[in-house]
Amino acid sequence: MFGNEINLIVLLIVFAMLITFFVFEVFALEVTALAGTAILLLFGVINIDDALSGFSNKAVVTIGAMFILSRSLVKTGFLEVFADFIYSHVGKSKWITIATFLLIVSILSGLINNTAAVAIFIPLAINLCQRFHISPTKVLLPLSYAAIFGGTLTLIGTSTNLIISDFMEQQGHGSFSIFEFTRVGLIFVVIGIVYNLVIARFFLPSRAIVSSLTQKYHMNKYLTEFKIKDDSLLVGQRIGDLDLSEKYEIDIIKIIRGEKILSINLNDFTIRVGDVFLVQINVENLIKFKNDMNISLLSDIKMNQEELEGKDHVLVEAIITEQSSIIGKTLYQFNFRRKLSSFVLAIKRQTELLREKVAHIKLKFSDTLLILIPRDKIDRLKSNSDFIVMEELDLHLRYERFWWMSILVIPMVMILSALEIISITEGAVFGVITVLLVRAITIQEAYKSINWTVIFLLAALVPINKAIIKTGADQYIGQMIQSLAEYLVSFGGSEFTVYLSLLYFVTFVLSAFMSNAAVAIILAPIGVFLASQLPTPIDPKPFLVAICFGASNSFMTPIGYQTNLMVYGPGEYKMKDFIYVGLPLTLIFWYVAVSLIPIYWPQIPA
Repeated sequence: MFGNEINLIVLLIVFAMLITFFVFEVFALEVTALAGTAILLLFGVINIDDALSGFSNKAVVTIGAMFILSRSLVKTGFLEVFADFIYSHVGKSKWITIATFLLIVSILSGLINNTAAVAIFIPLAINLCQRFHISPTKVLLPLSYAAIFGGTLTLIGTSTNLIISDFMEQQGHGSFSIFEFTRVGLIFVVIGIVYNLVIARFFLPSRAIVSSLTQKYHMNKYLTEFKIKDDSLLVGQRIGDLDLSEKYEIDIIKIIRGEKILSINLNDFTIRVGDVFLVQINVENLIKFKNDMNISLLSDIKMNQEELEGKDHVLVEAIITEQSSIIGKTLYQFNFRRKLSSFVLAIKRQTELLREKVAHIKLKFSDTLLILIPRDKIDRLKSNSDFIVMEELDLHLRYERFWWMSILVIPMVMILSALEIISITEGAVFGVITVLLVRAITIQEAYKSINWTVIFLLAALVPINKAIIKTGADQYIGQMIQSLAEYLVSFGGSEFTVYLSLLYFVTFVLSAFMSNAAVAIILAPIGVFLASQLPTPIDPKPFLVAICFGASNSFMTPIGYQTNLMVYGPGEYKMKDFIYVGLPLTLIFWYVAVSLIPIYWPQIPA
């Protein structure tokens, strides 16, 4: 008994650590979760079989397989072509077109990974805004929300659904069917789209559309042209020997020599009289550089976007994707300039604009880069899965090997699972094997398509879920919720409704600040315990459904869901925008869920 109490204390300490580290992002999510599992193993709370169980967990395997199938589908270009065809044929009404756009996003989010859906539709949303002359602020956040509530349509719509379903099966309560959530999910989609069209557009600011990217990123103070005079100390010097970046924090964008424009492999360039340099530098360092090197500033030239681009270059914005190989690296470490023949002028990180020492800033998921790139290299950047380029898309089907197989696999997996011919895990694995065998996707693309952060996070959290049950932490925490519920019942209402409402509330509040998958895994055993504590114990499915829906109710903060982060920078949102728009929607969904769950998942005595 004493040993079990020690284990409970250790687990609660690990809980506190996990929540704190998740919220404040002390370490990467998966590192924090793995550390928590390691501590539990070290103190004997779980054994080695428990610690490794997450890597063979059916839900984790299914999620990994769906990443690959989603990528296989996305690379065909079918989704963009299909979406563009549909919403370009619904008439000329602005709001009908946007409603159709959001509906398509929601439906596709029920079939593929949510972040993949948003990655596809951000450029389409920007084009839509340009077409109707509206601010992207009015569309991008609703786009993210549509992907989130669209994930409630099917079992594979979000990882939390799969995790909870597998947990139920392990506990002997059966599993969810592929379309189990669809009836209520459709109601969420309809309410969500109507809310975004009728209410959210009045809460969302209509921030001015800035046609010039140099103005949007306030680059005027940082871009300068200078000319090499005949008595300059730079004449005859090789750029690679000067170490200008370290001494003056100066970044050379391009060099003009007569009719020639040079922008790559500049280290071997020898400076001559008359060379014109376009550079990025702040005022303080510019004054010092001018005095030291005796250069001639071309102060009569106003550097606008058109002059910066010239004939051969173009300015574009690109968002770093969640699986990008550049995450955690600097542009210098990634060798960005040499790999992509382009130059990053600035980085937008949520509300922060970074314009100095950009080559030495560690990059994060959802950072938006302002890139000057040769026009003939733009297609290469667009095809790079590390980035989402916010520019007009070249919409066409990519008729690569067995492209049609990639389109058919996911629907076939869902149909076979719905008919109970095979399980969703078997279907997803067979689907991956199929697209690999016919080479619709290469093994390298398959590896890169998997979000390993999610996989390792979930694999590390599954053992923690087991520890919750082993130590009785589900009962300890559940009793606290039960005490609060009993107090609230005294004001009226049934115990079942109060339990359900409280569990949903706790889920969406925690999901606003930490991984919704982590929240679902932690709360699932507590939901089972609460179901057993009703005057007539019931099957826990209604409570577990509440956790699934509550974990997909992440509208109030940008960190609550990855898709919110993806639109944060491009939409130029502020934290208050998420609260003003997301809080009412969260409360509406809370009320709807608590009203509908007892109807579609009635109480069944255990």
